[in-house]
Amino acid sequence: MSMSELVFIFIAALTISSAFWVVFSNNLIYSAVALLFTLFGVAGLYVFLFADFIAATQVMVYVGGILVLIIFGVMLTNQISESTVTQTNRPRLLAGVIAFIIFLMVAYISLTTQWHEGTVQTAEKTTTVIGDMILNEYLLPFEAVSLVLLAALLGSALLSRKQHG
Repeated sequence: MSMSELVFIFIAALTISSAFWVVFSNNLIYSAVALLFTLFGVAGLYVFLFADFIAATQVMVYVGGILVLIIFGVMLTNQISESTVTQTNRPRLLAGVIAFIIFLMVAYISLTTQWHEGTVQTAEKTTTVIGDMILNEYLLPFEAVSLVLLAALLGSALLSRKQHG
C-alpha cells in the first residue's frame, strides 16, 4: 500500500467515524465538534479528487460559516446546561429497516457494476475549469439561478417587513 492510499483510508475512516459520532451523540457540543472533523474529512476527500477549489470552498463555507453558526446557536440557547438531546421518535425500527434496505441497494449496485478503470489523470486547475464552464457552457443557468436567488431575497425582505395599518 502506498502512502497516498494510507492517507486516503485514514481520511475516509475519520470522516465516516465522525459522521457516526454526529448522529449518535447525545451531547450537542460533542456533535458539533464531530461535525467539524466530518466537514474537514470531506474537504480532504475533495483534495484526493483534485478538486482543490471545492475543498477550499468546503472549508470556508461549511467549516468557517455554517459550523460556527451552529456552535453559536448551541452556545447561546437558554438551556445550555441541559445540552443532552433525548430521542423520542417512535418509528426508529421502521427508519432503521428503510435505511438498511437503501444500504443494501447501494451495496448491490456498487458491487455488481462493471467499473471502468482508467489511467491516472494529472491534476488540473479546477478554478480555471469552473470559471470557463460558468462563463461559457453554463452561463444561462447561472444567470437564471442568480435571478431566482434575487427573487427569494426580495420575497424574504417583503415578508419580514411589518404590516402597517
